[in-house]
Amino acid sequence: MSTIEMALWSFPIMLLLIFIRVPIGLSMLLCGVGGAWMVYGSIDPLLNQFKQVTFTTFANYNLSVIPLFLLMGQFAALGGLSQALFKAAEAWIGHRKGGVAMAAVGACAGFGAICGSSLATAATMGQVALPELKRAGYAGGISTACLAAGGTLGILIPPSVVLVIYAILTEQNIAKLFLAAFVPGILAAIGYMIVIAIYARWKPEEMGTMKPLPMKERIAATVRTWPVIVIFLVVVGGIYTGIFTPTEGAAIGAFSTGIAAWAGGGLNRKTLLGAVIGTAIASGMIYMIVLGAGVYNTFLALSQLPQEAATTVAGWGLSPLLVLVAILVLYIILGCFMDSLSMILLTIPVFYPIISHLDFGLPPEELAIWFGILVLIVVEVGLITPPVGMNLFVINSMAKDVPITHTYRAVMPFVVSDMVRTAILVLFPSITLFVLRL
Repeated sequence: MSTIEMALWSFPIMLLLIFIRVPIGLSMLLCGVGGAWMVYGSIDPLLNQFKQVTFTTFANYNLSVIPLFLLMGQFAALGGLSQALFKAAEAWIGHRKGGVAMAAVGACAGFGAICGSSLATAATMGQVALPELKRAGYAGGISTACLAAGGTLGILIPPSVVLVIYAILTEQNIAKLFLAAFVPGILAAIGYMIVIAIYARWKPEEMGTMKPLPMKERIAATVRTWPVIVIFLVVVGGIYTGIFTPTEGAAIGAFSTGIAAWAGGGLNRKTLLGAVIGTAIASGMIYMIVLGAGVYNTFLALSQLPQEAATTVAGWGLSPLLVLVAILVLYIILGCFMDSLSMILLTIPVFYPIISHLDFGLPPEELAIWFGILVLIVVEVGLITPPVGMNLFVINSMAKDVPITHTYRAVMPFVVSDMVRTAILVLFPSITLFVLRL
């Protein structure tokens, strides 16, 4: 069996391991170790390589940004910032048809600006918004669907853990990727709100209402969101302008959010310990996936599969757009089985060389950034695509009285919105890149 055949067989074996509930990071690690062992034919070079891969993977300074952004999200939840965002949005548009659901999406976008995780955004906003949606008379399906979709904004609105990993894998500038993701993230939030508005006219019986609030209460609710606005401007603005690096920005953001949580009474000795432990658990899980992907991708490099795939696809003479669409469709399919971070770590070392060898009429750096944002968007689609979209299960676990089939049905218009937005960004790269060109 050739090394390329070994690499090809490793994919179904790994998916089988994931299917039988072996942790994703361990599945990739086992396939990488087993494959490299077969290539070398001996354990000695494999052990030496394993030592080197482990060190080079975790010695990457940019990885330190991940636990800091996760801690930032923990502090934001403790400080009641998620609730303040939702209450402010609800105060202004909650009285409109579908307004509370739109407020939930808007609050998810705001919380995503200080939390780089989709699952964390969905879980946090679910705790805040689900009771309010139920109290306002919204049907269970649309309530869970809008929050599952809104949760995806956590990895699209900068800062984003997934974009950090993509930047490391492709050796791109993290700040530029954050900047490029901003407009697509805003478009996503607007698209979801349009879906809710259409849904409200299509099935008005599933939408509730609430009384309009006086202007004084609206302004007061908006003022309470000032910590989020300040933290976002300081962290993201500082990164964009080059005042500090992404890691320094994440540290400043975590510290500032912690101060806000302490001032709000949500952070004390007990909750601080819980936030640190929660961050450590999430970081450990992510780092295990990163290590597993590093070992597996080393095996793929040994097999020459990425290079062979790039050469083969280039030799087919297919249009670059067709190849890109095929890759994006594959991401959506993978999203039914895997989480976003695992997909990025597993596929980018294979797909990025293919895309970089094709002519899209863009400079190499702009091509890498544009492709990264497109990948981020379709990975986000996978998080809400039935039957195994992870955000759907996170939200449904909080709304045990809502059948999962109701959530599946209600989330499909949001998936369509994502598809339309993806098509627009594929056809018009300048929408993603124009901010970088200013």
